[in-house]
Amino acid sequence: MPELSTLLLFATAALALTMTPGPDMLLIASRSAAQGRVAGLATWAGIAAGTYFHALAAALGLSQLFLAVPVAYDIVRYIGAAYLLYLAWCAFTANAPTNPKTTKKRINQTATLMFRQGFLTNLLNPKMAIFVLALFPQFVTPLSGSVALQIMVLATVLNGIGFFVNGAVILAASRVSHSFSQSGMLAKWSQYALGTVFATLAARLAFDTSR
Repeated sequence: MPELSTLLLFATAALALTMTPGPDMLLIASRSAAQGRVAGLATWAGIAAGTYFHALAAALGLSQLFLAVPVAYDIVRYIGAAYLLYLAWCAFTANAPTNPKTTKKRINQTATLMFRQGFLTNLLNPKMAIFVLALFPQFVTPLSGSVALQIMVLATVLNGIGFFVNGAVILAASRVSHSFSQSGMLAKWSQYALGTVFATLAARLAFDTSR
């Protein structure tokens, strides 16, 4: 297990990172604004699960594949961009319900789908794998026990802090969702906004070649 001083230092770094607006926060906020807090929370949960996957990959040394084999990094990057474009198309073509009860029922039924989308969005972002590979080892001490266990503990700390930071974002953004549910036009425009977010993230992932 990491020492307490190490965990506190990592928690400070994690807090600064999670409070900095980025693709994950943008996706969670837009999903919450368009479809409510359940949708935003399900998306965050999927992203958190993806973080655990990347942490496990780093612990097993799989993330180093992206550094050793550049073509593997590019393949995953393009697959991720294509998936985001697919989500953008789904958002642009979706029929947003205008009845609040219908909206609530639909979100409850699709929470699993939104979890899966959040997970795959995070999983197919090789930049997240490189980020974990670059940051986590700085807070791992082999003499403190299992390296894999330490990495997973760090991932738990990161996700725990992310829950509170993104939870505040979800609550704030979901207030907008109530207004959208009262107007068919606003509901439709919220879907367009969500689709634009997905398309923007796809372009960012596809054309940003820095690692």
